[in-house]
Amino acid sequence: MKEVNRCLILAAGNGTRIKSIANGLPKPLVDFQGKPMLEHVIERARQAGIDDVVIVVGYRSGLIRRWLDGRSLGVSITLVENPDYHQPNGISALKARNEIQENFLLLMADHIFEPETARLLLNASLRDGEVILAVDPNIDRVFDLDDATKVLRNGDRIVDIGKEITHYDALDTGMFLCSPALFDRLDFAVQQGRCSLSDGMRQLIAEGRFRALDIGQRQWQDLDTPEALAHAEGILGGYFLPEPILESVARV
Repeated sequence: MKEVNRCLILAAGNGTRIKSIANGLPKPLVDFQGKPMLEHVIERARQAGIDDVVIVVGYRSGLIRRWLDGRSLGVSITLVENPDYHQPNGISALKARNEIQENFLLLMADHIFEPETARLLLNASLRDGEVILAVDPNIDRVFDLDDATKVLRNGDRIVDIGKEITHYDALDTGMFLCSPALFDRLDFAVQQGRCSLSDGMRQLIAEGRFRALDIGQRQWQDLDTPEALAHAEGILGGYFLPEPILESVARV
């Protein structure tokens, strides 16, 4: 299997639920342990082996562009604009379709994770047309279960996904290893009037092409609200210490 070194980060949303502490910043630039969330995500992807990053931006994207300008993050960065950032996240993923023609890692700008989790996912065996989702079976440790996207598995196959499903045995960590087939499934979902990532994943479920990778005890957090951010600050203190950063090249 060809090595995956490209990553897509979704960073376009307007972050309504965290706006009270954002001070006018887009959510990816909100501080977590001394640096913007987005910087944590890029750093951890780089540490896992990613050297080429595509970021979909939207809400107040000019601030993200200015923050990236001249900054050394150790990876090549391409920015893609999503003027429809108020739409569900499947639209943001589709905006990157012309930039990505090979297998890729898909991440969220507000999901913090250990580099080892991303490394585990990148080393998974991805078959043609598949998507693999890193899932957390430790349901009791999630901060906001009502807001979490739930997953139901049958072996390593995912058979249902969504925030509202009542039968589930793991949680969606927001980390995916994807084949470009994901874009076709998202496009089909949009044509049907549905445009979230989960809608695209349900197309893959129907085809038996959506698999789960258990992250075990590895840590991750969705920083979607001020309360979630405070919770993560309290439990993730030792996981996100800075490492040396190499030269980066930004392409916009």
